Amino acid sequence: MLHAVIMAGGSGTRFWPASRRDLPKQFLTLTGDRSLIQMAADRVQGLAGDSRLWVVTGARHAVETGRQLPALPAEHVLIEPCGRNTAPCIGLAAIRVLAEDPDAVMLVTPADHVITPTSAFVAAVERAVATVKQAPETLCLFGIVPMRPATGYGYIERGESFSAGPDGVYSVVRFREKPDLKTAEQFLAAGTFLWNSGIFVWRADTILNALKAHQPELHSRLTALAKHAGKPTWDVALETDFPQMPSISIDYAVLEHSKSVCVIEAPFGWDDLGSWAALSRLHIPDKQGNIVVGSHCGISTTNCTIYSSAEHLITTIGLDGCTIVHTPSATLVAKLDDEAQLKDLLKRLETHGFDSQL
Repeated sequence: MLHAVIMAGGSGTRFWPASRRDLPKQFLTLTGDRSLIQMAADRVQGLAGDSRLWVVTGARHAVETGRQLPALPAEHVLIEPCGRNTAPCIGLAAIRVLAEDPDAVMLVTPADHVITPTSAFVAAVERAVATVKQAPETLCLFGIVPMRPATGYGYIERGESFSAGPDGVYSVVRFREKPDLKTAEQFLAAGTFLWNSGIFVWRADTILNALKAHQPELHSRLTALAKHAGKPTWDVALETDFPQMPSISIDYAVLEHSKSVCVIEAPFGWDDLGSWAALSRLHIPDKQGNIVVGSHCGISTTNCTIYSSAEHLITTIGLDGCTIVHTPSATLVAKLDDEAQLKDLLKRLETHGFDSQL
């Protein structure tokens, strides 16, 4: 049976002030009328349904997760006592899924991506599941055909067609982490490099075996924790063992070392929404080139990204290339191409006693 695991542990600080510590990016509605985590759950509904949907998140986000996904069984909200990157997150989900289904296949997907259309996503996942059924030791990834020489993504170099899978599945030659611009341009020109989407399909027992082979310390902690799965002692064991796990991504922990990795060229549109500028890829600009979510009226305002609510009107005069974000307790006004300083701004808020706004 296929189980869908949504990783929802991110902080999403690049979408401040709409995104906060208690309400990170996955809970925001940035396109359409559903939040990102709701859209992620909608996408996998036909593959796993509510009974085989799992969400891994932090303790401070568990209540909001349940509120936004009311059909999700409460015991399927897996709480990380602290952030430990994707390898412990995936390992945690794997031991819980295996406790319910010894033959489980896992679809692992982040909570904060925009993927369209759902039909193409479902077809690609079904292709990955077919590959894993044919070759149970396989770890299957989804790669995105690059649209630009991006330096902020990890890359996967694909090789020949994967012998055990259907058409459109390829062997992996190597992984390359975030390259400089010149190297990214070379990857784009080569036509054999894909962006690593962070979406995976594999058997739950296979990923645990891979962690045992390549991350024995992490696997040992997971094994100790697995003995408490579904028992009253789970919460105490989780608080004890999870913080002891090394903080490492699944890519570094397993995928870069495994010989049984394949990649599917994603046939769907994908965006990981890295910053406010990403809204220009999700919405049609008005005649002045502005992207508007909410209510806005402006004069001589061009090429701006404006985010508010329908109830709060933003008015502008004589602006070009700006980001304007309004929330009930904080407002951001910045140059559209200057979002790199947002981290510095958040640090300054903290040092100046504005912790409640983070």
